Amino acid sequence: MKVISTNLGEPTKIVWNGKETMTGIYKHPVDRPLFLDVEDVQGDTVVDRRYHGGTYKACYLFAAENYPYWKEKYPLLDWNWGMFGENLTIEGLDESQLRIGSIYKLGDALVQITQPREPCYKLGVRFGDQDILKKFIDHGFPGTYIRVLEPGKVTTGDYMELVEESKTTLTVQQFYKLLFSKTKDQDLLQMAINNNALPLKKREKLKKWT
Repeated sequence: MKVISTNLGEPTKIVWNGKETMTGIYKHPVDRPLFLDVEDVQGDTVVDRRYHGGTYKACYLFAAENYPYWKEKYPLLDWNWGMFGENLTIEGLDESQLRIGSIYKLGDALVQITQPREPCYKLGVRFGDQDILKKFIDHGFPGTYIRVLEPGKVTTGDYMELVEESKTTLTVQQFYKLLFSKTKDQDLLQMAINNNALPLKKREKLKKWT
């Protein structure tokens, strides 16, 4: 897996339901390395830390291979890397293979796969279409957040290399589908509940489905 683009966002004012709010989802490629810290990416915009940033969402990765699919659906947008709010656009990222809890060397940083991105209205604002939320969920390739175990720099051309495979076989894609399915697969549910790479609060919420 290879880093294709490093992306940062400036604070951007948007209007939602008649109210002004700020967002950092409008990210654009930058011609410099990113420094992955334990709570966020240095120099990036994180507005609402209830849902973004923090230990289990320090940095967001999205696959370059998914861009053609979305470009075909939204051909009139001004396309560039970072369109999905990702800090790092990665070539070869496959959510159906990435296991939650696996540890990777990413540039100079050591990171752990944590959880998929769950889309909110700000993605709809970014694309000018709130229907993208359902489309994004149905597509099943949400990208992944990572936990930064050892902070470090990441630049375009760096590789994401497996250091330690998670003992559980639960993938990012399996967990993503589990979150949105009305009928929960009990085996996957137990794998998620017992996976320490997921936030405790999220695992506790899942217990109501057992």
